[in-house]
Amino acid sequence: MIAGGRHLFALALLVCSPARADADIDTLVKAAISQIGVTRTYDPAYVQLDYPGGDIALDRGVCSDVVIRAMRALGVDLQVKVHEDMSTHFSAYPKRWGLKHPDSNIDHRRVPNLETWLSRNGKRIPSTANPVDYRPGDFVSWRLDEGQPHIGIVADLHSADGLRPLIIHNIGAGTRIEDVLFAWTISGHYRWFSQSTSF
Repeated sequence: MIAGGRHLFALALLVCSPARADADIDTLVKAAISQIGVTRTYDPAYVQLDYPGGDIALDRGVCSDVVIRAMRALGVDLQVKVHEDMSTHFSAYPKRWGLKHPDSNIDHRRVPNLETWLSRNGKRIPSTANPVDYRPGDFVSWRLDEGQPHIGIVADLHSADGLRPLIIHNIGAGTRIEDVLFAWTISGHYRWFSQSTSF
């Protein structure tokens, strides 16, 4: 029994170890970067998706699809996660689209829903004006100048002056990596990876 307990304790340390977190961050960032040159079109059209694992054609998508596809590289299906939470806690989510019930085709592709889900799972951290507070693999959301929500992933590369991390996102011309961290008003900062992370 003691030996089994030691084995479980060692396994828990392995799962939560910094090395594991670093590997997952690397996987996430690489999965986001791999979409550059593949997803070439911004397409917000409503599409009937398979469930689970539904996705629109890889050559197109919106900003949230960058996050969704990158997270699937870690075995995390945000279509399922958001749908399951909305099915149980629908009233906790924004009422912006006239929905009367969850819709697994679109809910996870809407930035305010992702912001809500991440916050409900304890992943929201302070938003600051200091670029060093934004680490590779973090999610950042904004409100664009006209108020439209947007989301991207912090990369492990920096601006030409070395001061700001670049952002992997799709804002209208397909997935790109750009120096836009402080281009708009930040509405949310989220860090998936921590010692309490559970998949």
